[in-house]
Amino acid sequence: MDTPRRGFRIFRPGDEPSARRRRIPAMDIALAFIAAGLAAAMAGAWLVQRLTGNSGWVDTIWSLATGAGGVAAALIPVAGAHSARQAAVAILIALWSLRLALHIAGRARHGGDDPRYAAMAGQWGRLWPFYLFVFLEIQAAASVVLVLAVRLAAGNPAPVPAVTDMAGLALLIAAVVGESLADGQLRRFGRTHKGAVCDVGLWKYSRHPNYFFEWLGWCAWAVIAFDPAHPSSLAAAAAPALMYILLVHVSGIPPLEAHMLATRGERFRAYQATTSAFVPAPRRVLNPEKPS
Repeated sequence: MDTPRRGFRIFRPGDEPSARRRRIPAMDIALAFIAAGLAAAMAGAWLVQRLTGNSGWVDTIWSLATGAGGVAAALIPVAGAHSARQAAVAILIALWSLRLALHIAGRARHGGDDPRYAAMAGQWGRLWPFYLFVFLEIQAAASVVLVLAVRLAAGNPAPVPAVTDMAGLALLIAAVVGESLADGQLRRFGRTHKGAVCDVGLWKYSRHPNYFFEWLGWCAWAVIAFDPAHPSSLAAAAAPALMYILLVHVSGIPPLEAHMLATRGERFRAYQATTSAFVPAPRRVLNPEKPS
């Protein structure tokens, strides 16, 4: 009589076909399609940049693609999820996506190439098209992390409305309003102060208030996703953690401030000395130089 070896299963002629293979959960399949869609969208963004020479459209497409991925992920049927929360999350991520995409599209249409991408093009030279493609596919991979946070928020099995729903919604509203206000202040300042450093409104307290509020919005999804009964919900915190790293240390503040120093010089250096880089805070008062 045959005995199965450890770690193996012997299938007999009468076994059901489903027993012969491990089924892939429907959610995994849906998320794989979303990830593939994000990769395709950023490949399309690369093509648009090559055809137009305007990198501003890249971030427009990223915003729309991430929002679409978030909507799709939020609406994936899952046992234990509440349809009301799923619908609310889908609507909120769609509104976030449309606002950001419209803002960036307006800037790309009227403001020319994004200085961050222009600097990268100068640095990479003839390899710029190749490295840009790789860079955008990395952005697509990062979007998968963000979309998963939205998925966890939508799939929270806690009764609706939960305290985390209210707290997350308050954070998200503050984030969208704050980012919209910062964007508007910078746009109006730029129209009347060409070549100057914007230090009014929210820009008086942070050199990058728009980035701060963008990060705060992703914190909201982690809050909505949190369920003390399901420690795995803490995985949603990967979204704000990743966004913080990208904005503060990689593709946000470093290249933009390098551009500002190159074009604004000492005016921007003085602004750096008195104003918080990210989190809004009271301005620092510099001590007068001591006489030598």
